[in-house]
Amino acid sequence: MSNQPRIIIIMDPIHTVNPVKDTTLGMIAGAMDRGLEVIYTLPESLYLKNQRVLTEGQTITIDLTQSENWYTLGEPQTIEFGPSDIVLQRKDPPFNMHYIHTTYLLELMEAQGAFVCNNPRSLRDCNEKMFTAWFPEFTPPTLVSSQAKHIKAFIKEHHDTIVKPLDGMGGASIFRVTETDPNLNVILETLTEHEQTSIMIQRYVPEINKGDKRVILINGEPVPYLLARIPAENETRGNLAVGAKGVVQELSERDYEICRGLAPELKKRGLYFVGLDIIGDYLTEINVTSPTGIRQIDQEKGTFIGRDLIDALVENWKARD
Repeated sequence: MSNQPRIIIIMDPIHTVNPVKDTTLGMIAGAMDRGLEVIYTLPESLYLKNQRVLTEGQTITIDLTQSENWYTLGEPQTIEFGPSDIVLQRKDPPFNMHYIHTTYLLELMEAQGAFVCNNPRSLRDCNEKMFTAWFPEFTPPTLVSSQAKHIKAFIKEHHDTIVKPLDGMGGASIFRVTETDPNLNVILETLTEHEQTSIMIQRYVPEINKGDKRVILINGEPVPYLLARIPAENETRGNLAVGAKGVVQELSERDYEICRGLAPELKKRGLYFVGLDIIGDYLTEINVTSPTGIRQIDQEKGTFIGRDLIDALVENWKARD
């Protein structure tokens, strides 16, 4: 096995990403800064042949100082995954059956000796909303149910609540509802698909007006700065995709407390790169599939979080022997 790993990035098509904000590009830049070869490939390019996982990939280099022609791809080649590879699964949600099928291939890559970030089994097991239930001491009052009677009772108890699907992203289909909301029935019928699909309901946390805080952890250790996403006027969703404004801040003592509480479980599950969503003093989501937010922090604070991640992964890759 080589002394230096090869970095293989499984991601969305390169021409679709934002070169100013995309977190995966920060990881590629970090690997390049450490002199590592980087291979770019797509989830749909992965395949299994004769019990071996392969892909069609290309070497990639980037220059983020350029506004145009900022990436260069090599000739397509067939890649067989092996012990010299660190594989970063960076495909954005939705988390659907296609994504699950990809995790099976990622597990087989591990059997071939590749080091995969994040752990494929944990990608399947740790639903980004449900996983918070493992840490009730840090979460607001929460209900997960498909049944209107349970949901309405919870809303009546807490008066002001947030309801959201378990598999959503980017603020899609998130509603703030009260027991007197005239649209309550239709919202619940739509989200639960007439009581066939469980959803999450949480007590509304008014500190959302100060931002939905994205805290990044690398191998269980928090980056000392976070990205607070301040909702747009007349909005309750702190998602950049729906107009929230990103503000870089230092972590509070409560933020660090939450990170310390989660770190052992995250490390045990092989979740090397994680984005926590914290509103006020409460943990609301644990993002493991494709956390974002590092580029804004880098640009404001002079950090190089993508390189820090690569360093941590290389250290873990070497420690396997």
